[in-house]
This record gives sequence, C-alpha cells and structure tokens, in this order.
Amino acid sequence: MRTFEHTLSNYYDSWNEGFVTKDASKIRSYMSEKFVGIFGYSSIEVPEEYHYNYDIKSILKQYNEKTRKEFEIITSMERKNGENYVVLGLETSFIDGNPHRAQCMYVWGLEEGEWKLLREFIEIEQ
Repeated sequence: MRTFEHTLSNYYDSWNEGFVTKDASKIRSYMSEKFVGIFGYSSIEVPEEYHYNYDIKSILKQYNEKTRKEFEIITSMERKNGENYVVLGLETSFIDGNPHRAQCMYVWGLEEGEWKLLREFIEIEQ
C-alpha cells in the first residue's frame, strides 16, 4: 500500500507529467470512480460540479508543457481510523511562468488498499 503522503506527491507529479504528455490516464488512476469535484472562483455565482469521467485531457491540452502544479499542505486530518484523510492546502499552478493560486480541500480514501481521491473542492484566488 502506498502511504498517503507518497500518493499525494505522486498525484501532483502525474498532473505535471500530463501537461507534457497530454495523457490523463495517470491522473485518473488516483481518482475514485465515485469522485466528485467542485470548482469555483469569485466571479461565478454557482460553483461547477464535475465527476470521475470529466474531460481531463481537454484541460491538459489548454496548457503548454511548461505548466506545472505544486501543493502545500496547510493541515491534514485522519478520519475513519486512518481510512480517510481530509487535506487543506494551497495549490499553485505556474502557467506561462505566472503563479495562479487556489485554496483546496481534498478528501482521500482507501479503496482496495490504494489511496483514491474521493472529493476535491477548489476555489481559485482572484
């Protein structure tokens, strides 16, 4: 079983690799088939909801191969006797060399001995 911290680091590595290769399969391998995401920012009234089958590949194609993401954990909390983690943190995406920040909350859970992303809540800072 991968440790939770290792999985979170590898998840971000898969995004950075995806920006280069435009292949979404590694990113999706970290997601539960029950995944639900919520994406928002200040100029929209209703955040966007998306699910496991959202088109990650089209997102990767929007950005050049120099795009990369970093994640700084602010706090994490173990739940359900170590079967879930809730992680709050700051994601920074470097797009054309410019940092774009978002506040994030992730919920990770164990599925068949592997950590899978169950939910994400992303609020872009603007």
